[in-house]
Amino acid sequence: MTHDQLMQALSPVRLPTPMAVLSPAEMAALLALGLIAGLLLALAVLPFTRRRAARRRMRVTALRGLPVPDRLLAIARLLGHLPAALRPAAYGAAPPPPDRRIEAIARRAHIRRPWRR
Repeated sequence: MTHDQLMQALSPVRLPTPMAVLSPAEMAALLALGLIAGLLLALAVLPFTRRRAARRRMRVTALRGLPVPDRLLAIARLLGHLPAALRPAAYGAAPPPPDRRIEAIARRAHIRRPWRR
């Protein structure tokens, strides 16, 4: 028996017409269930995929060995901006503050990241 003969030998579908076709309400419910399932899956995976940032204090103290201009640039990259107290030293308008003062200013500054609140 060939495939075509087998398909012709099958009896027609016996479902009632309303059950054979999805209504708009059923489609909306399935879409909502899919979105909820996707959200739950994303929330379940988030702790495993979140970027783990080292403690800011450790990262700032790791920059101690750099020359002052390079350290200020690294702090600006680390924080996403250069704190206002360090700007004159970065642009050469004022002498650079001591190492501990630079670290204290960097620790007090808030990290600016547009994707986090």
